[in-house]
Amino acid sequence: MDDTNSLAVSLFSEILMADQLARSRLSKVLPKGMELSHFSVLNHLSGVGVGVERSPAQLAKLFHVTRGAMTNTLNKLEVAGHVHIRPDWDDARRKMVAISPAGRRARDAALAEIVPLISEVVTDLGQEKVRATLPILRELRGKLDQDS
Repeated sequence: MDDTNSLAVSLFSEILMADQLARSRLSKVLPKGMELSHFSVLNHLSGVGVGVERSPAQLAKLFHVTRGAMTNTLNKLEVAGHVHIRPDWDDARRKMVAISPAGRRARDAALAEIVPLISEVVTDLGQEKVRATLPILRELRGKLDQDS
């Protein structure tokens, strides 16, 4: 294997392992019954602003999952009272999703558990290393997103 191929394999091996470890650690501190996919959707909906809605198809595309997987996640969030799902007034075949006040509180509670964990990692690595790494990771994400 040439140097470029070896470097590529090493890079992606590290990224995949870091992803697996991060997901495992984050899942352990989430509030009871909340999955990482639930938190991710609530966090996104919380960040887009009050009253802003997304369709399940938009969310599925954003998170790079199937519509079926997103529907499953949204159904669980709706049962928990964390999102409101309503028909699209312009196209009754579509639905629209918004975060509920209970969903915002659940997201905030999850974030309160997650922040100390991830802050500790940043402290251990050092802020300068993290700042230097972020642009590279963003560029890598952009490149991977272009190819999908």
